[in-house]
Amino acid sequence: MVKYRAKPKGHETGQVVTTKSPYGSHADMVVELEELQSIPFFAGIETSLLDDGVVCKDDKGYYITLKARLDNGLADPNRYADRRFQL
Repeated sequence: MVKYRAKPKGHETGQVVTTKSPYGSHADMVVELEELQSIPFFAGIETSLLDDGVVCKDDKGYYITLKARLDNGLADPNRYADRRFQL
């Protein structure tokens, strides 16, 4: 008997990606400290991020990731995770 296998789901049709890739984090997505200070939610968070973390922004909102995840060609789990900051 032949088992039915569903085709793997590819990208979502109709969704427009305005960044370089749909899953990776890039240096042009990093939010500068001046812009972060103008957002009340992130007012006190920048001091803990100075060592190895950055705040990035894409079409879905803001997220925190490591500097090592920027422009490395791999998918960033912090970007496609459900932990987002909606403002």
